[in-house]
Amino acid sequence: MICHIVGARPNFMKAAPVIQALKSRGIPQRLIHTGQHYDTRMSDIFFEQLCLPEPDFDLDVGSGSHAVQTAQVMMKLEPVLLNLKPDMVLVYGDVNSTVAASIVCAKLGVKIGHVEAGLRSFDRTMPEEINRIITDQLADFLFTTSTDGDINLKREGIAEEKIFCVGNVMIDTLVHLLPLAENFWNEGKIRFNEIYVDKGRYILVTLHRPSNVDNPKLLNNIINALSEISQNITVLFPMHPRTQKMFQKSPVIQTNSNFQITKPLGYLEFLSLQQYAKVVITDSGGIQEETTFLGVPCLTMRSNTERPVTVSMGTNILVGQDAGRLLDEVSIILNGNQKIGRVPPLWDGHASSRIADILTER
Repeated sequence: MICHIVGARPNFMKAAPVIQALKSRGIPQRLIHTGQHYDTRMSDIFFEQLCLPEPDFDLDVGSGSHAVQTAQVMMKLEPVLLNLKPDMVLVYGDVNSTVAASIVCAKLGVKIGHVEAGLRSFDRTMPEEINRIITDQLADFLFTTSTDGDINLKREGIAEEKIFCVGNVMIDTLVHLLPLAENFWNEGKIRFNEIYVDKGRYILVTLHRPSNVDNPKLLNNIINALSEISQNITVLFPMHPRTQKMFQKSPVIQTNSNFQITKPLGYLEFLSLQQYAKVVITDSGGIQEETTFLGVPCLTMRSNTERPVTVSMGTNILVGQDAGRLLDEVSIILNGNQKIGRVPPLWDGHASSRIADILTER
């Protein structure tokens, strides 16, 4: 039996295709939701449209500091695994639930598979980086999204026979849902907030990392830059609750009907906008990958990325936290000089099938 540990929205997106691939091969499975984060806006998508089963266990950990959250997952997960006695546990990505589950499994002698292994930003001020490093050191099967992940793992002393370059399971989910996302469009138009926009006639923004939104001065500079951009093209900004909280503390920004701010969107709604954006401005790791697959220019407001293939091969450009650089790069794109990327090898919608094949053969 294989157990899947999920704790946050991205984990569901990565686990769904793997669960389906293993199900088609008759592998018994259990889904354990730690409750680290739950997004009701995604439940219909992943429990209905992706045929993701309801979790067999919900640990209901909730929010808290990194230490508290990690400890709570460990304490609540251990008795569940002792009772289930799984042959393997699959963990996903780099959230606190991932590293907590890996530590529990390592101490219980349960084999660990890490989906999305080997990603490195080389910035240990990021809590996710610590989670990635520890999880990869403990895992028995390391499933990487691209060859740079293989290189990182070998550099850290991971045995080559544990490493499997399978591609990107996030792209499996995107490929599956892209036709459904198209349904939000009507004759080339889509409604956002109170306005209608045309395909390719807007910029899409998503920002949530503390490094960008917790500093009022920095956030104010970014918002002012976006407001300036909106003088030339519509800017759509579905705002993360964390960003919204900080935004309300900022000085009043002069906006216009071309600068549209709304609450967060469900995955399908966001994907429908993402695929036809003129450019996406983000600090999200997953969106760097999705825009590369979709061929949409991406400006990432970070000085580093754990997904460098999106820069070296894809459509992603790192602009740091420099609002001036952001304005310059947007201007270049609007003038028709956008970066042309290509899709990395194995980002073909079949990564989950490769994972299932590897696990069933062993």
